Amino acid sequence: MALELDHLVVAATDLDSGQAWLAERLGATLAPGGQHTGVGTHNRLLQLGNRVYLELIAPDPSQPEPSRPRPFLLDDPDMKVRLAIAPQLVHWLVRSNDLQADVAAAAYQPGTIVNMTRGTLTWRLTVARGGRPAGDGVLPSMIQWDVPDDQHPAARLPDVGVMLAGLSIRAPKAVLACLPKVSAPVTIDVVESATSALVATFNCPKGRVSLGG
Repeated sequence: MALELDHLVVAATDLDSGQAWLAERLGATLAPGGQHTGVGTHNRLLQLGNRVYLELIAPDPSQPEPSRPRPFLLDDPDMKVRLAIAPQLVHWLVRSNDLQADVAAAAYQPGTIVNMTRGTLTWRLTVARGGRPAGDGVLPSMIQWDVPDDQHPAARLPDVGVMLAGLSIRAPKAVLACLPKVSAPVTIDVVESATSALVATFNCPKGRVSLGG
């Protein structure tokens, strides 16, 4: 089965300011998520329809400093400067039914497979070395949920009227050549560019809104 779009990641300096920023733009409130114990992060979530969701992630001040860098460059000085200005759409993850095989077949290095749990949720995902996602974030990490479909985060989140309408991947030609085939409920546009960026478009209570770029 093909890889499927699973979720988008927005990073912020803290969850409250990140939620306020998203609420101002999308007109919706995120649902509570939880802690990533040992990773040094926590999150809040937003359903985007069609088994896709948005994850707002930030450093968790209630946890001790993790033994390895936080994901999505949250500990990187340049990223901290960017996040001090505004939250950022930093990454996307694709869902796998055979994570080891998909990682082995990838034309890039998605990262090391790590086991994760939070409450009743269990999953495995690829974690990039040093917290730096492949292709500056435009090449997706991979995730395999070890729960029934009705326990997937998007299936348990309330519908607050926000739907993903499109996703654009912008990167140099050499990076785009490594993109895996991904099934998604929206069109994924691939655009050759000198720099790498993600742009997500939503239909929401505020109208049609784009984040990223």
